[in-house]
Amino acid sequence: MVDTARDLTSIGSVATGRDAVAAAAEHRPDVVLMDIRMPEMDGIEATRRIIAASHARVLMLTTLDLDEYVFGALQAGASGFLLKDAPPHHLLSAVRTVAQGEALLAPRVTKRLIAAYLDRPAQPRHGQQRPQLPEFITPREHEVLLLVAEGLTNAEIAERLYIGTGTVKTHVARLLTKLDARDRVQLVIHAYRSGLTS
Repeated sequence: MVDTARDLTSIGSVATGRDAVAAAAEHRPDVVLMDIRMPEMDGIEATRRIIAASHARVLMLTTLDLDEYVFGALQAGASGFLLKDAPPHHLLSAVRTVAQGEALLAPRVTKRLIAAYLDRPAQPRHGQQRPQLPEFITPREHEVLLLVAEGLTNAEIAERLYIGTGTVKTHVARLLTKLDARDRVQLVIHAYRSGLTS
């Protein structure tokens, strides 16, 4: 399917998580399309190892009833999740999105996944407050972060704030640096944890 797109090339296919780690090290792909359930080593551990050893971005395949696996994949550094019943053109679009450094969460499950993921850690004890965003986040970066947390693309954020797409990319890049976040998924988590959105 990937090879039917003019701008994409498939460089390998494997059957186990262990083989996925080895293939990623050998071929150095831009994007790894990873099944969560795999023999020998599950997709979560394979994702963790691939991300630790390379610059590859991992797009996970999941179903709605695998939340526990999805949470683990988030922690392992996955850049996105696609439902297994997604049509072919969505799969190809998702690969492109992740390759460009953006996060992708299947729209039907985005809020559910993030909210449930954030409920898993121990809640602050009485008298403790949620972690706050650093003071060096500018008001405009604050606005951009809120819109990223709502799932808007760079183009949609630009339209909402009446600024250029390049400016949005700059703000997102600064947020990634300031919050020590790997990608947009982690920016969303920061927004939820800080109470910026719910």
